[in-house]
Amino acid sequence: MTLSDIDISRIIEMAWEDRTPFEAIELTFGLNESQVIKLMRNQMKSRSFKLWRKRVSGRQTKHIKLRHPDVIRAYCPTQYKRS
Repeated sequence: MTLSDIDISRIIEMAWEDRTPFEAIELTFGLNESQVIKLMRNQMKSRSFKLWRKRVSGRQTKHIKLRHPDVIRAYCPTQYKRS
């Protein structure tokens, strides 16, 4: 699969977002969690990748099955502000 620069940028953005589960990335772009990790490793500086891995490791909101049932959306209501 060939991804455009725009797709790669959006995947990285989604991967950094706390409330966006890996399953949403897979549904949208066809990349499973291990493929997202590989993409992040290849696209980011080593230090940034390590910070990201530390951030998402064990984070319940990054996996639908681990989420609290009250979490029903992938983003915060104030995340996409419109002017």
